[in-house]
Amino acid sequence: MPAGPQRDILRRRIDAALGRRDCDLVIDNARWLDVFSARFREGPVAIDAGVIVGLEPGRRGRRVIDARGRALVPGFIDAHVHVESSMMLPEAFATAVLPHGTTSAVCDPHELANVVGTRGIQYFLDAATRLPLDLWVMLSSCVPATALETNGGGSIDAEALASLASHPRALGLAELMSFPALLAGDDGVLAKLEAFTTSRVDGHAPAVRGEKLSAYAAAGVSSCHESSQLDEAAEKLMKGMAVWIREGSVAKDARALAPLLSLATSTSAGFCTDDRNPYDIAHEGHVDHVVRVALAAGVQPEVAYRAASWSVARHYGLDRGARRVGAVAPGFAADLVLLDDVRTCALAGVIKGGVPVAELAPATPVDAHDLEGTVKAAVPEASALEGPRGRVHVIQVEHGKLLTGRRVDAHDGPGVRRLSVLERHGHGERPANGYVAGFGELRGAIASSVGHDSHNLIVVGEQTYDMRVALAELCRLGGGFAVVQGGEVRASLALPYGGLMSAATPAELARGIAGLKTASRAIGCVLPEPFLQLAFLSLPVIPSLKLTNKGLVDVDRFELVSVVAA
Repeated sequence: MPAGPQRDILRRRIDAALGRRDCDLVIDNARWLDVFSARFREGPVAIDAGVIVGLEPGRRGRRVIDARGRALVPGFIDAHVHVESSMMLPEAFATAVLPHGTTSAVCDPHELANVVGTRGIQYFLDAATRLPLDLWVMLSSCVPATALETNGGGSIDAEALASLASHPRALGLAELMSFPALLAGDDGVLAKLEAFTTSRVDGHAPAVRGEKLSAYAAAGVSSCHESSQLDEAAEKLMKGMAVWIREGSVAKDARALAPLLSLATSTSAGFCTDDRNPYDIAHEGHVDHVVRVALAAGVQPEVAYRAASWSVARHYGLDRGARRVGAVAPGFAADLVLLDDVRTCALAGVIKGGVPVAELAPATPVDAHDLEGTVKAAVPEASALEGPRGRVHVIQVEHGKLLTGRRVDAHDGPGVRRLSVLERHGHGERPANGYVAGFGELRGAIASSVGHDSHNLIVVGEQTYDMRVALAELCRLGGGFAVVQGGEVRASLALPYGGLMSAATPAELARGIAGLKTASRAIGCVLPEPFLQLAFLSLPVIPSLKLTNKGLVDVDRFELVSVVAA
């Protein structure tokens, strides 16, 4: 067989490892993490052509970085993220998270897919091939998430997903949110599982326990990022599912689940951000922030950094193949994080493919113009946003949780505010109206075109005229966020691509979010992150009560119910 380019690469790698040629880079005087034994070791790390080739002394490098005793750990891997929730296009997302040590991410583009269908998935597959970040795509399994809402992307079936599975950046089947349909033996769901029998299948099983969880795992679901209780996560581990510990902008589970992480369990546990906005990425971090929360909760550093890298790579098979990631070891990509302090995850530098991130070439953007113009709603009259009066079922928001409580109260009771969802995909439907508590004594309205997962327009407010103005602003922007008081827009942010993302820089988006937070506090909102918290109030696969464009959903019963209390 004639020699191919891979053979030349291997020959060069062997020569560099044996000292027959100089390496591109040597990191000297480092304490590097051996993820296989969960121990820090001392010595140089030799890198050539973006790959670690040796850990022995004496290797010469054309460039040498003196670590000065600092720790060196593998680059962090986000086990589950919706890039759309960062509000950034993929190239800006990479720019934002790489300096925080996230060198790889496993994404599910079902937000965009629910707006524009399979071309939303294809957009992310195309973008993944052009980024300095290693972006991997799980193929969206739930478009739409349920039949209890109206999306813009139609229904993506098993055949359509299978046609995308051969893409080099496709890993498997994304979070299977419709677990009631799975447990009921729905043919469409089973067809998707059948098509991905040999691939990883991500799960989405909040508060699912006992025989239902066993059935879910027996069907081939291999992970879950929705655990919020320690015993819930422990049961999933015991039943063979990987647990991704989440710390997003709204769902904050890392402190509660940190006791789960030990040397024994860290092979089956990792970290994810799921939904994290640009303000939090800029001010707190990305996966590095999740690591800090775990460390502060008492997790051993060796265990935390192993979970943040090799454990996720091992689950998804990223520690195998032509480009292995997740370890400081020969043959693995030189995706590395240099730390001043392992106990606080104080970052000193990030290296991607053997190159400091500040020196990486910018990503080549994928044309996103055909993702514009997706907000096609007609602005309703204020009277159409009136909900029923009297004693009503009220959705109770809890800060830091996607799970919602429920209570019965007067429609104008203390802290009770109006909530409306308006279908925005061009079907001309009337809004669905209900009530919510937990935002505080709002004197105005907050609206969003980010409304998981079908991304209809959602607005919370005191008076219907402010709610109408907020919805009109979203339509004018082509999607985004708006804060209104007294019939005037106090702050807004445009997200014209799919009604989910902007071409603004990470810094510009962070400033925009800061302005929205200030405006929301000024009108009485008590939630630190009201916009993504609002977005999840229309997601009917997370208990207990949610409002979609079709009406109030009792998620526990998985059916539409009356807003009026009996």
